[in-house]
Amino acid sequence: MTKELWINLPSKDLERTKQFYRDIGFTFNPNFPGGDSAVSLLVGNPAVVVMLFPEEVFAGFAASGASDGRAAAEVLLSIGADSREEVDELAAKASAAGGQLYSKPGESQGWMYGCGFADPDGHRWNALYMDTEKMPGR
Repeated sequence: MTKELWINLPSKDLERTKQFYRDIGFTFNPNFPGGDSAVSLLVGNPAVVVMLFPEEVFAGFAASGASDGRAAAEVLLSIGADSREEVDELAAKASAAGGQLYSKPGESQGWMYGCGFADPDGHRWNALYMDTEKMPGR
């Protein structure tokens, strides 16, 4: 049975990618130093591994070309936040680190609060705080 989920994404500039994720406070995978060949992040609890590879390496693994995340969304990676303030903080960090804030922090449906940002390669992330006490039908 599946034990872990690893998300693999291409990167045009691995050093820039590494710096972006360092600046926004993501956790680097201590079991995979990566060097010049990859960036490995741990996201969430339990952790999901997000691997970023140079485009040519990614294309070899995928046996196809790498999509350009800046031209069209290939996936939306959603992460949970513990508070509205955490969403605001992540949005500010992503913007300051050179990411694109494509959805400013705000409320949705009266019980969710989130934002959306893209990393320098255009990979889209959604940070979301859900106040389940305000969820309809509760």
